[in-house]
Amino acid sequence: MNKPKIAWITDTTASLSKEFIQQHHIHVIPLHVVINDTFYRETIDITAEDFYDRMKNEEGKFQSSQPNLGEIVALYENLKEEYDFGIAIHASSTLTGTYQTSVMAAEMAGFKLFAIDSQTGSYPLSYLVKKGMELAEQGNDVSDVVAQLNNMRDQTRLFLVPSNLDQLHKSGRVSGGQKILASLFNIKPILSIEDGGAAKIKDKVRTEKKAFAWLLDHLKSDVDTKKVQKVAVVHANDRTKANVLQQLINDNFPAIETELFMLITVAGVHTGVGTLGLSWVNE
Repeated sequence: MNKPKIAWITDTTASLSKEFIQQHHIHVIPLHVVINDTFYRETIDITAEDFYDRMKNEEGKFQSSQPNLGEIVALYENLKEEYDFGIAIHASSTLTGTYQTSVMAAEMAGFKLFAIDSQTGSYPLSYLVKKGMELAEQGNDVSDVVAQLNNMRDQTRLFLVPSNLDQLHKSGRVSGGQKILASLFNIKPILSIEDGGAAKIKDKVRTEKKAFAWLLDHLKSDVDTKKVQKVAVVHANDRTKANVLQQLINDNFPAIETELFMLITVAGVHTGVGTLGLSWVNE
């Protein structure tokens, strides 16, 4: 029996390289960022570097927006002519409506789709996409692939440390009073994507040095009890500090591979320029 022809779909929050996308024929749905009421498709109309440069140097509104339903319907109408079905792995449905829009578009197009809410984004989402393709290539049934990916969601970690609370305040995530206090006392909130994909303030620490120590402590906790092969250092256009954090991981966990990831712009809309973070998956 021939293997089914599977269309792999994700969105730009997965931060997959152009080379990987082209090599594996992955269909990537772009999310949108909005700068002063002008819409830009993430990675197509604007790069992450350009977005963060503008956020740093321009006044105005920086927002995010989910993909256009009609564009996804058109994509799925094309895919159903070539593929037996699709597997779509999307960013957390708590943070963006992309997953729901994708499911709706597949129904409208009459395209058989197995959709997965990754309950995360960035590096963990890219990991799930690659793992799903690997499982399918090994001959696992699609229901097994979906079940295994859903089980892996609880083993993903994504922590972010905004450099300040300006954008979190503008997007309504923190009050003006909280922003002032955090600035006065150099408080660094640590955000975690957890509990079904919601962004929560996991902890608050004084100084960036203590934030780095907090991140390394949580990494060590998983390394001591689980298998961690790779750690992604996530940054919002601050490679200098990202390199410092990466070196700390290399010094403390020499057996673990590290890679720098630019923070997806739809997340940077809320956390701001200079955000740093760590992400990994327990295997």
